[in-house]
Amino acid sequence: MNLHQFAETHDVTNQPPSLDGVNLYRIDLPLQQWSQRFGAGWAQGRIDEYGALAGGPLMEAGFLANQNKPVFSSHDRYGHRVDLVEFHPAYHQLMRAAVEHGLPSLPWAHPQPGAHVARASMTYLHSQAEAGTGCPLTMTFASVPALRLQPDLAERWLPKVLATEYDPRNVGIDHKAGVTLGMAMTEKQGGTDVRANTTKAYPVGASGPGQAYELVGHKWFCSAPMCDAFLTLAQTDKGLTCFLLPRHRPDDSRNQFYIQRLKNKLGNCSNASSEVEFRGALAWMVGEEGRGVPTIIEMVAMTRFDCMVGSSALMRQALTQASHHCAHRKVAGKLLSEQPLMQNVLADLALESESALALSLRMGRALDHLSDEHEAKFARLVTAVGKYWICKRAPAMINEAAECMGGAGYVEDSILPRLYREAPVNSTWEGSGNVQCLDVLRALSKEPGVLEVLFSELGDGHGDKRLAAHIHRLQAAFKDTDDIQYRARQLTEDIAVGLQARLLLEAGNSDISDAFIASRLGSTGRAYGTLPRGLNVEAIVMRSTPQGF
Repeated sequence: MNLHQFAETHDVTNQPPSLDGVNLYRIDLPLQQWSQRFGAGWAQGRIDEYGALAGGPLMEAGFLANQNKPVFSSHDRYGHRVDLVEFHPAYHQLMRAAVEHGLPSLPWAHPQPGAHVARASMTYLHSQAEAGTGCPLTMTFASVPALRLQPDLAERWLPKVLATEYDPRNVGIDHKAGVTLGMAMTEKQGGTDVRANTTKAYPVGASGPGQAYELVGHKWFCSAPMCDAFLTLAQTDKGLTCFLLPRHRPDDSRNQFYIQRLKNKLGNCSNASSEVEFRGALAWMVGEEGRGVPTIIEMVAMTRFDCMVGSSALMRQALTQASHHCAHRKVAGKLLSEQPLMQNVLADLALESESALALSLRMGRALDHLSDEHEAKFARLVTAVGKYWICKRAPAMINEAAECMGGAGYVEDSILPRLYREAPVNSTWEGSGNVQCLDVLRALSKEPGVLEVLFSELGDGHGDKRLAAHIHRLQAAFKDTDDIQYRARQLTEDIAVGLQARLLLEAGNSDISDAFIASRLGSTGRAYGTLPRGLNVEAIVMRSTPQGF
């Protein structure tokens, strides 16, 4: 018997076609519509171009960057202290594409209506390919409002922060056309409570804003330690103060900034997060002395916004993979996407994804119009609301999407395990859920006009009795101030789903809005795939499924 005839034991059938190289923008009808709705119609060509990158070479680079994690070297082979973190070329490929396309700079360098929405849309696409580069990109983007508070530092640093040139070399700012910025805030004993920080700042000569200080202390989390400079907090005689700490001194010597180790994290593996010490590190005061938290608060708001966008992106990529798989995979001779129970699950996931995107890009529109008092107060509140709710929903949603794919969604050849590991970082970074919900209460109770803006935004229910009843219950809940901190998560959730429902209703797609309101404001099951009867789930699933395969 010729055994070679059995070398091929079977034909490969019943597998979906590859999505490699797909333009992520062109297969995402919700992104196309919401980005245009909120003012980025002029940027559709630019977003489309980035969608091709994200689904093609950047998607491939994302896998490589995660398979080859950053490596820390404290000393060179001769024994000199170097504090270098080395990255795989794929990481630099991702960073270069983002910087060159303006992801950290677009709204600041070219302010115009829709600029924040356009930049968020491209970030949404980039994060689907690889979210680990999000830390340095977001912090560079978010540093601009803080730097602008100190004009002398801004004059030197901002042109290079806003440049569309990526330069990863370990050299001083004078030798670079473009730089990236990081952030080092939290310490072991305080975590989110930065007022408990013990790092001390000592003036080199004159004291005050813009002056040089030497910092002594530690930071328990310093993300992206190969950035060119860091915004950090330290104590002066007048209290907690913000400083800009570069990796190199003006004479090009190494600053006294020492990496202790890299964090071994659940996810976010392509990004280096570290513990560091300042041993007399040279830094310059940013903003008013003793007002460190107010100085960084706008930066924190921008990073929280990116947490919303990033979590929405992870959910969208999970949905893309699941819906594509089910559109081509047959069970018992019938496509999964045509089977009623799977339609229920996929439609539910699609609602979660689109409502997250809608709230995120609505937030982007608010950032584009901060001179409008209503929009400024909306942004103040929804930064915390969206950061809590969208980031909280992502892990369970991604888990359900992976389950739609069975074992194929559980193996590392698929992107789903990476998405799942990545999801929790956004709910933890820049303040965990409780921090966000307490901030919601703070904004509503202590900042004049915010509560009124919320209910003005919600309106009267936009003609939907279910939403009107939800708004009425929410109004009653805020009038009852007993144990309000205990109820803060429920209140924040009710705000979030109310705003999402209103946005979906206004957009005019009744299949989407009716299903969202029926499931999120009604009495349905607690797991995904428990939508009520009578919804057009086929249309909802089709809207989220990549076409043309």
